[in-house]
Amino acid sequence: MAAVTRNPQVLILGTGIAGLSAALKFAAHAEVTLVCKAEPEEGSTRYAQGGIASVWSKEDSFEEHQRDTLIAGAGLCDEATVEICVREGPDRVRELIEFGVEFTKAAHPASPLGGQMLPSEAMTSGVISGETPPIDPTEVFQAAFDLHREGGHGQRRILHAHDLTGWAIEKALLDQIAKNPKIRMLDHHVAIDLITEGKVFGKWRKAGRCLGAYVLDTESAKISTLAADVTVLATGGAGKVYLYTSNPDTATGDGIAMAYRAGARVANLEFMQFHPTCLYHPGARTFLISEAMRGEGAILKTVAGEEFMSRHHAMGSLAPRDIVARAIDIEMKRTGDKHVLLDCTHLSAEDIRMKFPNIYEMCLRYGIDITVQPIPVVPATHYTCGGVKVDHHALTSIEGLYAVGEVACTGLHGANRLASNSLLEAVVFAHRAVAHAVPELAKLKTAPTLPPHLPEWDSGRAVELEEQIDIAANWLEIRSLMWNYVGIVRSDRRLERAKRRIELLKTEVNNYYWNYLLTKDLIELRNLITVAELIIECAQMRKESRGLHYTVDYPELDDVNFKRDTVI
Repeated sequence: MAAVTRNPQVLILGTGIAGLSAALKFAAHAEVTLVCKAEPEEGSTRYAQGGIASVWSKEDSFEEHQRDTLIAGAGLCDEATVEICVREGPDRVRELIEFGVEFTKAAHPASPLGGQMLPSEAMTSGVISGETPPIDPTEVFQAAFDLHREGGHGQRRILHAHDLTGWAIEKALLDQIAKNPKIRMLDHHVAIDLITEGKVFGKWRKAGRCLGAYVLDTESAKISTLAADVTVLATGGAGKVYLYTSNPDTATGDGIAMAYRAGARVANLEFMQFHPTCLYHPGARTFLISEAMRGEGAILKTVAGEEFMSRHHAMGSLAPRDIVARAIDIEMKRTGDKHVLLDCTHLSAEDIRMKFPNIYEMCLRYGIDITVQPIPVVPATHYTCGGVKVDHHALTSIEGLYAVGEVACTGLHGANRLASNSLLEAVVFAHRAVAHAVPELAKLKTAPTLPPHLPEWDSGRAVELEEQIDIAANWLEIRSLMWNYVGIVRSDRRLERAKRRIELLKTEVNNYYWNYLLTKDLIELRNLITVAELIIECAQMRKESRGLHYTVDYPELDDVNFKRDTVI
């Protein structure tokens, strides 16, 4: 009997930089289904202002970028991961340029763009090597791009598209996706849960292999069973678990929660990064003020006009984000003010308008001319440094399940992410996931691992939820609880109180989940409660202060007992 052949199936949940770049590379080897919760362009990538960190000038070196990353990570970075990302970064950035991303050019470049660009056919022919050869730092060219410097970086190495880098990347990648017939896009769909061998067959105590996911069409309310040989979580972070966040509404920790429920390991969720400078204005919905503004010379001051960061760190306003956010929190509590000021009025008005056109226009919309007025700012939840634990190929502890981007814990960020390393991590590990999975996909053409049929979703006796008020109230309570008790500064008492309240809320949410027909809000609420519980559990396990986790009960660093990941 002849062998049955079929095209391998890849399911990617999420359409940020990690999911889109993975889809474009997987499409040379498999049929790809991309799932996004709203419009394809909606997600954290779109709102990334600063840029992507990569060694890009002769004045910089891989060693310096690695050192800056390790210092920011407060002793918890995986050094091998740091080296992988830093050394493979320039090639991944070149690919973005080939995909059409238009990074801002330098007004007076030191020298023209040099070196060899990756040919377009390298991305379309499907030839992807498992490892990218390291580049000799002496051969890294001085590109004709404007390079920003951000907090924690010793050199200018941030490639950007003015102050809308994320949108420039998102648009370029979506344009490429639209041209590729091997990629199917399902927008306005939200994943409910992963399908694993353990769930389907009930023969293993562990998850077994991931077989795909159940997905809700939020417009028709239909639930589909999406089978996949390879499933990729690219769902982003969990900023919406906090009351104040720079994240979009889609950042509800879905991938972390689903992976954990499926049996995957998660790690370091106590390390939630608070961006120090979000616009404080009653009419603004937490608009991010890029860290690059401080890199260009903007200074943090109290409402009374006093510069204060020099009291907290030798790098002043350019200190790493965790230190800046905590310093602002301290100053606000000391003065009783509801915000601090970011002052760039001493800089050239022309330079401000040229380098930060989006920030300038947005602030002007709210009556703030940043060329002559300081910007009122507050910290807000910004980035999830922990996530689903993966290896150097982005593979989780469940076979067939990869995680890339903010949803993953690769070890790059450690206890605190260095600014603009996130987009770098996303493209490097998306590439590595594809390189690792491609040989397996080739085998599946003649030896499929998927069973002939997967069980359809069973709603049982669930009925339609008549009122949404309880869902909305629980959303608000969870986010307020996390902000007040599991925020920038923590204590045993606050964490214990948060844990007790979350346990009560979890009972209510589970009751909704099992008794009512699913909606997007209910699915996200269930994921929020799961991630909140995991953050609290991780925070209670770490009896020290390190990086983004600061507790008044254990204010010192404890390398003897806690220089390790917090794994659940």
